[in-house]
Amino acid sequence: MNGSTNQDFSSADAEVPLVSAESKFDSALVKVYQKPKSQRSDFSVVNPASLDFIFRNFPDVTLDKWCNWKWQLQNSYTTFSRLSQIIDFTGVEDIELLKHTDRLPLRITPYYASLMVNGGTGNPIRKAMVPTLNELYTTPGESSDPLHEENCSPAPNLVHRYPDRVLFLATGFCAAYCRYCTRSHMVAKEKMHYGISAWQQALEYIKNNKQIRDVIISGGDPLTMPESHLEYLLTSLRNMSHIEIIRIGTKVPVVLPQRITSGLVKMLKKYHPLYMSIHFMHPDELTPEVHEACVRLAEGGMPMGSQTVLLKGINDDVKTMTDLMHGLLINRVRPYYIYQCDPIPGSSHFRTSVSKGLEIIKGMRGHTSGYAIPHYVIDAPGGGGKIPLLPEYVIGRDGTNLILQNYEGKQFVYPDEMM
Repeated sequence: MNGSTNQDFSSADAEVPLVSAESKFDSALVKVYQKPKSQRSDFSVVNPASLDFIFRNFPDVTLDKWCNWKWQLQNSYTTFSRLSQIIDFTGVEDIELLKHTDRLPLRITPYYASLMVNGGTGNPIRKAMVPTLNELYTTPGESSDPLHEENCSPAPNLVHRYPDRVLFLATGFCAAYCRYCTRSHMVAKEKMHYGISAWQQALEYIKNNKQIRDVIISGGDPLTMPESHLEYLLTSLRNMSHIEIIRIGTKVPVVLPQRITSGLVKMLKKYHPLYMSIHFMHPDELTPEVHEACVRLAEGGMPMGSQTVLLKGINDDVKTMTDLMHGLLINRVRPYYIYQCDPIPGSSHFRTSVSKGLEIIKGMRGHTSGYAIPHYVIDAPGGGGKIPLLPEYVIGRDGTNLILQNYEGKQFVYPDEMM
């Protein structure tokens, strides 16, 4: 296995033959029908667009194995030498980049890698996942912990910034390393899986602070943990009468949709009200596999919201962002946040101006349904929390009247006299 992990990702080989990429399919989804349902992988959706990638790079793998989330983690791209089998690193900048690979931890699941091989260097997923030399240059204002989470940590693996809610960093392991990640200082460390014993102080803190009503389980990515560990954490929190809701922050349904098994959903259903915040970045991520994962979660009763980081040259235009939000609604995910990219070291090439974000929100308002428009926020450096940003719709006052401007730029008067 590439990379280090202390989880057991073993799985039995499934005897389902791989179908040639040149085969024709009658449906947008390819399902493994060669075996009875009881004998094949729980997750059996394969995007036809991925078949050529599988056929070329994993010629001996069965479709059952490809659909197994543990196999996906086992075979993730974690070294530049392996990644060079699917990405061309022969340019002048690439040769210089390869001298610094020890400073650039890497992890991409085979499934997610299959989405970034077409389109060359302009592929949006490749831009977000494959390191470049830009990451080696730190600009003023950048910090490894820009949100000062460590300063707001009353117990190990816990961040308490807002009075009524806490952020529980349950693991340091992710299924994929996004190059712009706020918590890049956590991943790829020697010990990424914290385990039950490392959670006890945080759980005790939550138990003793009755004003906490909302717990966000994040990391790393909590859905990479064994179900027994995740269930232990959920049970511990549900046994505290003052905890009203639990949220899980994850990108697993996007980079490792095969993880959303019926067994996982069945377990999660026991701990409602349980919400899920999913990190989506680009419309290209909305594949049949992701649709299947979202359907399972929705039918398991989990309200889902999206969190999207605004990224230069990837999703920083009105059409791309609108297409993403429309696609999310189709997949039963409510657009929730667009984040201004946090100033972590080496992130300047990802960050747009704030005016660009406001331009996108203004370009969406009035041209699509309100459900499709997320909040645009800056998570303030220094631990200030999320600050919402909106275009100027209130122009001013005329006596007791409020002067408003709509999405078309037309002005309207609202009587705002206080009685």
